[in-house]
Amino acid sequence: MGIIQEFKAFAMKGNVIDMAVGIIIGAAFGKIVSSMVNDIIMPPLGLLIGGVNFTDLSIVMKAAEGDAPAVSINYGNFLQVSFDFLIVAFAIFMLIKAINAAQKKQEQAPLTPPAPTKEEVLLTEIRDLLKK
Repeated sequence: MGIIQEFKAFAMKGNVIDMAVGIIIGAAFGKIVSSMVNDIIMPPLGLLIGGVNFTDLSIVMKAAEGDAPAVSINYGNFLQVSFDFLIVAFAIFMLIKAINAAQKKQEQAPLTPPAPTKEEVLLTEIRDLLKK
């Protein structure tokens, strides 16, 4: 099998397509979470700790000189991204927990066969009488 056919077989598998859809939805979900963190959660939190904007927090190691930009450690941006990650991780955890609970509930439901209809009961009686 040529490499092109092998790649085509790999790319057309259901798992690869499902993964691609998941990545696209995950990227969109990441944007929603980033907006929620940046626009809803962080402003009140910054206000509580004295009006600090986390993304502006940094340690300047060398001030800007002429055309050279300042060299700084932007730990505020790191904090912001960490908050984003924690919220995404918690949301995914809650989603997986809900899915697992639904699957567990479905597994616990006993699969009882439906009660036989009147016709089935009569046919069974007729069969039993014919056997005698």
